[in-house]
Amino acid sequence: MLALLPGLRQDGWWLDDTMAQGGTLLDLGRKVLLFFAREGPSTELRHRAAVFELIRAAWPDWEVHWLYDGPAELREYVGLDPEYVRCRDANPALAPFLAPDDEDLAGPDPAGVVITVGTGRCHVASDAFDHPVREGAALLHRLVDAPGHGSCHLHVNSGIHLDPERRQLGWWSLYSSPQAYHVPELWPGWTVEFWQDDWRRHVGAGSRFSPAEFDAGEEARAAVLAEAGERRAARARRS
Repeated sequence: MLALLPGLRQDGWWLDDTMAQGGTLLDLGRKVLLFFAREGPSTELRHRAAVFELIRAAWPDWEVHWLYDGPAELREYVGLDPEYVRCRDANPALAPFLAPDDEDLAGPDPAGVVITVGTGRCHVASDAFDHPVREGAALLHRLVDAPGHGSCHLHVNSGIHLDPERRQLGWWSLYSSPQAYHVPELWPGWTVEFWQDDWRRHVGAGSRFSPAEFDAGEEARAAVLAEAGERRAARARRS
């Protein structure tokens, strides 16, 4: 038996066919929990590990997996056409580049995409648009005039490392990104690696990205539980 939340009734299950900000699938027979989100603690570098730890503790003996392609993967799991929720012909929404003093980068969990080029350049883009990796090689031209950051120590939630000489690219994201597994098609002639949520691969790829130290243990778990409590209380007030 499957349960999909939230969504529209289709084929006997609750399934979201819109550009959802998040979703969950429970496969009761196989004990599989699949979920994705566009924002919130699960997409924050300081809190993501704590979110998964708390979910796995609440669902012992269950497989817990993150869906990087969001609603498309939900549909694919239940045997529906994933292309139904993909917009392959749509041009990516270009993310603006942010200056080091941009207010969007203030606070402990700034939403942003760190982009490093070789060992000498570092830029940061907004994450409120499509992941810049979806631009393909045209991204390189936009980076020419992008504000430089020297290096990035922010707790951003996604990133790209480019090696133009070797035509190699590695990218990662803590939030779901449409067509995440089809990015190589957008970079013909390049070797593309999807690091999923492993931001440490980016740190190891050069010296320009190294997020500040943070507590991923008890402090992070307490913060996640506190936010969950606030959200439950807000829903209760609205009901």
